[in-house]
Amino acid sequence: IRVKNVSRLCHAKPIATVNGRFPGPTVYAREGDRVLVDVTNYAQYNISIHWHGLKQFRNGWADGPAYITQCPIKTGHSYTYDFNVTGQRGTLWWHAHILWLRATVYGAIVIMPKEGRMFPFPQPHGETKIILGEWWNSDVETLVNQANKLGLPPPTSDSHTINGKPGPLFPCSSKHTFSMEVEAGKTYLLRIINAALNDELFFAIAGHNMTVVEIDAVYTKPFTTRVILIAPGQTTNVLIKADQPRSRYFMAARPFMDAPVPVDNKTVTAILHYKGIPNTVLPSMPKLPAPNNTNVALRYNNRLRSLNSPQFPAKVPLKVDRHLFYTVGLGANPCSSCQNGTQLTASLNNITFVMPKVGLLQAHYFHIKGVFKTDFPDRPPVPFNYTGVPLTANLGTSLGTRLSKVAFNSTIELVLQDTNLLTVESHPFHLHGFNFFVVGSGVGNFDPSKDPAKFNLVDPPERNTVGVPTGGWTAIRFRADNPGVWFMHCHLELHTMWGLKMAFVVENGKSPEESIIPPPKDLPPC
Repeated sequence: IRVKNVSRLCHAKPIATVNGRFPGPTVYAREGDRVLVDVTNYAQYNISIHWHGLKQFRNGWADGPAYITQCPIKTGHSYTYDFNVTGQRGTLWWHAHILWLRATVYGAIVIMPKEGRMFPFPQPHGETKIILGEWWNSDVETLVNQANKLGLPPPTSDSHTINGKPGPLFPCSSKHTFSMEVEAGKTYLLRIINAALNDELFFAIAGHNMTVVEIDAVYTKPFTTRVILIAPGQTTNVLIKADQPRSRYFMAARPFMDAPVPVDNKTVTAILHYKGIPNTVLPSMPKLPAPNNTNVALRYNNRLRSLNSPQFPAKVPLKVDRHLFYTVGLGANPCSSCQNGTQLTASLNNITFVMPKVGLLQAHYFHIKGVFKTDFPDRPPVPFNYTGVPLTANLGTSLGTRLSKVAFNSTIELVLQDTNLLTVESHPFHLHGFNFFVVGSGVGNFDPSKDPAKFNLVDPPERNTVGVPTGGWTAIRFRADNPGVWFMHCHLELHTMWGLKMAFVVENGKSPEESIIPPPKDLPPC
């Protein structure tokens, strides 16, 4: 990790990079491989790297979220992430998991199927990574620190990027435009990653359909669409066929936001370029949905289904050992030095998570007292009309480093309920250490007497990151078969910073094969 000067939108600034590259290098592996990544930190920031979506079975030491599974790598120090890729194949990604450094420290993970195994869809002629990101002209850490002093959100980004490039609609950016060359009649696989910090994005390609074949490194029942929706943290693999008149076509992305919350609503573009067509041909623009088009968003997510084939079954837990109900809310706590006398905050079950000073996994493994409590409540302290009129009083939250203890191999159903504290908003939640099945979702308040009857327990989408709809709820199920301390948080960096996070402590099973492995010798000290 080194800081170097990078120029975008007519501005140069120092950013943290990996091997001098922005975005960083792709990690290629094959299902079943052991992967070793040596990380040496030459930046002035503490750093840690998360391998987003890799299950890290019994091996939380390699998961990467700072102060959850490890203390960060200090300046001048190194740490080797050592992990196995077991039972997973497809597109995932890696990113910094401390401060807002993932603004520039991120890259793709491409896991190929085992030797001799084919994709369960037509073999593409070629493939390309499309990593969607955000760019600020100013130093992001400075903006965040200034905003926190005021108790307010930092300014929205100055542009979105595709593979680190904003595209020709932005100043000084014609040379910072990603272009993908295709041959007429051939099929291509796009591995699309949303590495943006705070924006769910619509993505489309002018004139071309996309066939969705995988989400979050899990094969889906293929379906064809003009537009995809992808939340921060999610990945989506699509097939495209170069079946249009030979020309140049814009790929474009811009945010989906159906709540009164400011976003960077500008459009990032890249170019799909048919071979042999001169660069002077002006590309055509795709039709993207309006930024507040809830119907397109809900309709798209409702089409997602696990492939659920004999080779790739959807092992949905049918019997639930523990039912959890978590409210997702924004709030405000008193702050004498802040601009309005309050600090904006966020909470689950009215608890704003406080980060510890030592890694929670170390505290758990070595029985260090006083670092965390395991009394995170299974439901909110007071039931209320969660999605009624906006609530502007009683916005205070309680603070704590509180975890939820889960028995090994037990099955969990978690309903995440959005609330109208200050405002309803869509929240993409990421669970470390597991995939989960999205068995249901809806608009309004979850009704435990009626809604479970409509759950899809046959072929629900299997993911590691799921959007909780604006003013609605999402129900997920997973089997807690991975011992350790596993972070769950909103993948909007702003809300994570405000405390929209918690962690599960999954207890060891009976045998050593069902227990956390010992920590590596070079685990960074706290």
